Amino acid sequence: MSAPAEERTPPVNLWFCPNDDLAPAVAATLCTHWLDENEREIAGRFLFERDRRQYLVAHALVRRVLALETGIPEAEAVIWRSSRGRPHLQTPAGGLPRGGDALDFNLSHSQTYNLLGVARGHRIGVDVERLDRSDVGLSTIVSTFTPAERDWIGRLAPGRPRDQRVLRLWTLKEAYSKARGLGLGLPFDSFAFTLAEDRGVLRFRPPEDDSAARWRFLEFEPVPDVLAAVALEVDGVRPPPVHLHHGFPWGRAAPRRLVLPAAST
Repeated sequence: MSAPAEERTPPVNLWFCPNDDLAPAVAATLCTHWLDENEREIAGRFLFERDRRQYLVAHALVRRVLALETGIPEAEAVIWRSSRGRPHLQTPAGGLPRGGDALDFNLSHSQTYNLLGVARGHRIGVDVERLDRSDVGLSTIVSTFTPAERDWIGRLAPGRPRDQRVLRLWTLKEAYSKARGLGLGLPFDSFAFTLAEDRGVLRFRPPEDDSAARWRFLEFEPVPDVLAAVALEVDGVRPPPVHLHHGFPWGRAAPRRLVLPAAST
């Protein structure tokens, strides 16, 4: 018997990797051999070691996962950036060594945590945030939202539940804008989310140049006090399965299966 259509569809792979999963000396060694000249130059500009380590772990993660996905050796992957800074993998002239549809990937990191999303034939955006951000930072974030979103947040008194509402909206907005390839160039008050109390997007109002039906959104908490969101462009096709991997990908440990919610209205 043939496998169900969903199982034949290449999964969206999410890789959640704390910095502590890659020792500083190992990260430095890998990046000496894997990173390109531009990446090594950027790594050398950081004033603080914690920031340099974050950069090295994140970019080692990207190159390792792309090698697993495509068969292109880590040091040979050519990664270029759009005018808005979104990274893309350059497909070799003969195609990807392991074949398959064109690959899209997106990276996010937040204070010692990294999240990488990889999809085949779909645009993807991801974001990860810690709940222990400062109140000043959260106030600035809220000011970028729509009036209805600000009202939803304001129904709660200051504290952890309110902070969680803020960061749920922020991660979803970041993930969507990154999937579009626009980043902070897309005003966050030009589109809106209506969220369930616990988790899940009930309604998505896109910017005027987009359609809500094209997108699926996923929220999850990879570890306590860390929120993550994924925006995936499906555009009418069967949504792929989603696999969540934890840690630096040295091996092929079994991933956790996540359920991609139905399209929001």
